[in-house]
Amino acid sequence: MKLVRLGRTELMVTKTAFGALPIQRISRADAVRLVRHAYEGGINYFDTANAYSDSEEKLGEAFEGIRQNVIISTKTGAKDKATAMQHIELSLKRLRTDYIDLLQFHNPEELPSPEDPDGPYAAALEMQKRGYVRHIGITNHRLPVAKQAIASGWYETLQFPFSHISSQADIDLMHDAVAADMGFIAMKGLSGGLLNNAAACYAFMKQHESVVPIWGIQKESELQEWLELAKRDPDMDETLAEQIEKDRRELGHEFCRGCGYCKPCTVGIRIDFACRMNELLHRGPYWSYLTDEWYEEMQKIADCVHCDLCKSRCPYGLDTPKKLEWQLQAYNRFYAEHHNDPDLRKL
Repeated sequence: MKLVRLGRTELMVTKTAFGALPIQRISRADAVRLVRHAYEGGINYFDTANAYSDSEEKLGEAFEGIRQNVIISTKTGAKDKATAMQHIELSLKRLRTDYIDLLQFHNPEELPSPEDPDGPYAAALEMQKRGYVRHIGITNHRLPVAKQAIASGWYETLQFPFSHISSQADIDLMHDAVAADMGFIAMKGLSGGLLNNAAACYAFMKQHESVVPIWGIQKESELQEWLELAKRDPDMDETLAEQIEKDRRELGHEFCRGCGYCKPCTVGIRIDFACRMNELLHRGPYWSYLTDEWYEEMQKIADCVHCDLCKSRCPYGLDTPKKLEWQLQAYNRFYAEHHNDPDLRKL
């Protein structure tokens, strides 16, 4: 499997990497089995976070006896040194390891500074000095903060949403990070599940040799698809390019990525799903969203009190309440037309 130098960390990671957020949704036994299969299939880089419930614990069990053969990145969302120290110590325990290859600050609104003695960066530096952290990076969903991170020179890696429907500004950001010798880790390579042609996504990432995409993997079928693509290693061709252009036309840039930073909702709306429901219904076999349960969930949009908290939290600047209203109208039309369709599962 192709290896990529992760910027000035000098870590050599597999171009096909494993995003471990989804394994928190499956059983421990299934997760351990899936992760081991990924390792046996050639993947050596696994990304998780302190905030991903039991993801770290599942990785720790899966890596028992092979820790030295894998590269692990995890994250802390702490805003102060004491909490960051607790997060790092907990991650070490959960992962059953005595070092973290890459510690990332998890989507901060402001850059953690190495000059702040009481900030989270101070904890990372202390743990690095003690040998528990090898490298320090940052993740973000906000373009201005990501730009600041590159300019600061404080971080060895940047993890940022990046896919074949990314804006030119996002693509320029990637090039700036690479020029600064920062490892560029691409999250949301499937744009929160809205991109459904894995070969097109793979071929796009292949065009950017220094980019390391972390694919969120929850099922054996998903893992096998990425392993098969890594083995086949398809180049961009006319068919895949046409698919990418189609995705760009249909989705543009003003769509919900499903990152969830808008939550919690004052009235309990599942914003990260509801705000992209129409796209989910039309871009994949999402018949399960037409159940009575999901119908009731979508009707909660009508209870919106327009507090605008979701809008203020969106890292992409979306007018979330307005989008939710439109999504409810579109959903109700689709539901009325299709919820009794006996062939719906074949969509």
